Amino acid sequence: MTDARMPNIHLAQINIGRMKAPLDDPAMAGFMSRLDDLNALAERSPGFVWRLQGDEGNNTYLRPYDDERIIVNMSVWQTIERLRAYVYESAHAEVLRQRRDWFEKFDGMFLALWWIPAGHVPTVEEAKKRLALLESHGPTPFAFTFKTPFEPVIAPLSASTSTGKAGDALQRVPRGTV
Repeated sequence: MTDARMPNIHLAQINIGRMKAPLDDPAMAGFMSRLDDLNALAERSPGFVWRLQGDEGNNTYLRPYDDERIIVNMSVWQTIERLRAYVYESAHAEVLRQRRDWFEKFDGMFLALWWIPAGHVPTVEEAKKRLALLESHGPTPFAFTFKTPFEPVIAPLSASTSTGKAGDALQRVPRGTV
């Protein structure tokens, strides 16, 4: 799938992690020392569109969950292939391999991907709903993973089915190859 085939659709992602300690704890120093470099690398990466950030340039102090140790990362990419390349084939992969040094093993879903119209900036609440839908319904066009991607299509959270609940009648047919 090339960028030219999907000029009006982008990929949004949310990933969350439960820190082993507060951000200012020495146990988190290795993660915090790499964060600015990782964000800069993302912004320079082919296919990067947007990332959630606060006044500090990152969003590590945002706490949208009741658990104060959960931090959130959100970004938008032109394609799933471009996001995958950044996550698994760049310097980000090294930090990803070290994640257990700073983050606890997460019992539930910690990553959700979904297609959005180009130009749309996803909100944290929207992303949390996508992650919750993935947890409750499994991979669907509303929210999926790298392992179970779906063809680019806009699947709004407000969609309803004959039963009146978003996601109830979704087909679980992931696309064959990525």
